[in-house]
Amino acid sequence: MATLQSLAFSPALSHSSHQPRSLLGIASGVVHQSAGSSFNGQRLCLTRSRFTSNIQNQKMSRLSIMMVQPKIQFIQGTDEQTIPDVKLTKSRDGTNGMAIFRFDNPSVFDSSGEVGDITGFYMIDEEGVLSSVDVNAKFVNGKPAGVEAKYIMRTPREWDRFMRFMERYASANGLQFVKS
Repeated sequence: MATLQSLAFSPALSHSSHQPRSLLGIASGVVHQSAGSSFNGQRLCLTRSRFTSNIQNQKMSRLSIMMVQPKIQFIQGTDEQTIPDVKLTKSRDGTNGMAIFRFDNPSVFDSSGEVGDITGFYMIDEEGVLSSVDVNAKFVNGKPAGVEAKYIMRTPREWDRFMRFMERYASANGLQFVKS
């Protein structure tokens, strides 16, 4: 697409004759072969109103793509359905902290045989992915019973980012903060 746009405004091509044609609702014309170029294709001409509405449509589609429901995954691409117990600790000076997630009978054990092994702990929202590899499974009588994941925040910026994720996750799953 970028190549076609740059060729459409090339001075060598602007002198060629063309016949107006419509291609998928976009005004276009045939570009004849130039003496100095082996390119033989079509020149795209967008009217200002169509170009502006096209950009507005792209912005709207980006907005819908950016709105990601906050979720937790142990296997990338497979959402965890179990809601965890989360315990937060923060240093007195506020420079670092840790979140401990405990999942009782998580759904990852139901699908892990089909999808694969646990690869990490992923917290996904509209800002991106927070991840950790500090994940431990708990077994009772040889059967999986739970998962514990730790996420460490080493800077105030990481703490703030984590809290934004937790606010979104709590809101989406009907959770509330209880101070101990």
